[in-house]
Amino acid sequence: MANRKNLAKHDLPQFYLLVALYFLQGIPVGLAFGTIPFLLKSMAKETSFTTLGIFSIATYPYSLKILWSPIVDSIYDSKIGRRRSWIIPIQLLSGSMLFILGCAISNNLVFKGVDDAFYGRHTNGLHNLNILTLAWYFGFLVFLCATQDIAVDGWALTILSIQSLSYASTAQTLGINFGYFLSFTIFISLNSSDFANKYFRSQPLDYGFVSLGGYMKFAGILYILATVYVIMFTKERPLDDVLPRLGPSAAKKYDESKLVAEYPDGDSIGTSNKASIKYTYKCFARILKLKSVQSLVIIHLTSKVAFQCNEAATNLKLLERGFKKEDLAVTVLIDVPFEVIFGYYVAKWSSESNHHLHPSRPVLSRTNNWTKILVGDRGILTPWLWGFLGRLVAAALGSYVLSIFPKNNQLTKPFFLLVIIQHLLGSFMSTVQFVGITAFHTRVADPVIGGTYMTLLNTLSNFGGTWPRLLIMSMINYFTVYECYIPSANQSITYQGGSMEKCTEGLDGKISILTDGYYITNGVCVIFGLVLYFGFLKKKAQQLQTIPVDSWRCS
Repeated sequence: MANRKNLAKHDLPQFYLLVALYFLQGIPVGLAFGTIPFLLKSMAKETSFTTLGIFSIATYPYSLKILWSPIVDSIYDSKIGRRRSWIIPIQLLSGSMLFILGCAISNNLVFKGVDDAFYGRHTNGLHNLNILTLAWYFGFLVFLCATQDIAVDGWALTILSIQSLSYASTAQTLGINFGYFLSFTIFISLNSSDFANKYFRSQPLDYGFVSLGGYMKFAGILYILATVYVIMFTKERPLDDVLPRLGPSAAKKYDESKLVAEYPDGDSIGTSNKASIKYTYKCFARILKLKSVQSLVIIHLTSKVAFQCNEAATNLKLLERGFKKEDLAVTVLIDVPFEVIFGYYVAKWSSESNHHLHPSRPVLSRTNNWTKILVGDRGILTPWLWGFLGRLVAAALGSYVLSIFPKNNQLTKPFFLLVIIQHLLGSFMSTVQFVGITAFHTRVADPVIGGTYMTLLNTLSNFGGTWPRLLIMSMINYFTVYECYIPSANQSITYQGGSMEKCTEGLDGKISILTDGYYITNGVCVIFGLVLYFGFLKKKAQQLQTIPVDSWRCS
């Protein structure tokens, strides 16, 4: 048997194509999940966390794509290809949407005020921003991105040979992460006038290197060029040409309605390609009835609650406290090379676990007592378990970082280094979890309905990080108690929750936070995570990684 640790050379072109397609997907994700909330908070520090939570509705399509994935999986033109039939038009529409929305932002028609400095305008339009309208625009963009993801996930299961299949998760990790960091980390740095003035300019200016509208127009052109490449230089093989050849035992089981293909590790799956929507939804219903999938549903919908406060609010709270945009830009920019390097090795670690640790039987390897207590026996989900614990530590460290924030806003090098460490730890452990669970999804998904199955599992994972966002942001707002001092009346009013804008704009007052709801909310999240992990997640993950692959099949 060939060495399956490494990516096969004949799969390199397909692997690079997957990286490029996932990279495109990461561009709108970075904008909606990271950049827009950052800009809203940095342009107006009094922007409430409830408002930011409302904008998070724009990310919901990415977590609800399972509702239309069977349609994407079932309707296609056989001449164009099952996946290319969707990838090509969706990417062209996404590119056009990015370009048009970029033009609208540049002309101050959408997200008024965000690019004012680049065009010498002084409209002060941010205070008149309709957050629901902005959420709708970016929500539609995320919807297109989610639809593209369905098709690419399905193609990933057939575009690579069996020996390289687990590297689909590597391609996804590298592509989406780089697209996300380009749209969030790198863009925020290049958009910041403070960053450009401090590190590159001798004469300060009021704007950075790249405007939001200009970046979105560039991204739109990039989308269209990549789609032209897919049209001109790629072909899609039928499913039966990609799956393993039928062996002797399979021949004995031959049935016109269903062929059985056997993998080298002993798994056998059906390979008939039913293209009807009815069949796909039927399989979808079967998937949800599987006990293994139901257990995974519970894990995905609960596990990310523990990190939501830290990952959604810590950087925004730093900005609110007075952390300079250029310093935060440097902090997140440092993250890029680490993420690329770490992402590759974590993916390789997870891929090797995927190859050597067969999920149909327990793996009892030598582990020390602490490892046994923390993550149990080594298995396919071991990286995911380590990632969970690491993200808990990062969340707790986030509260500590904010608690020691210098009152005089004079940042010391040790403090700045601590901010970098906290950010890198959370980001790295998030990558560990993402790669680990994606490799597991790839391993158990049924290729016959690959797009639907992968989309279901990935959707559950994404939704687990999306649904708590509005709740967590509202909790931060609710538990925050602040004092509004009105100089003209020499009067102080105490508020619990609510928008701080009514103090700064309506009453022309000054805000002093008495109780920061961030600490309460983050503490609740971390405690919940600890109880959930040692009371349920670790044990259930140990069980899931030992379940035979047949238990995950619906065909």
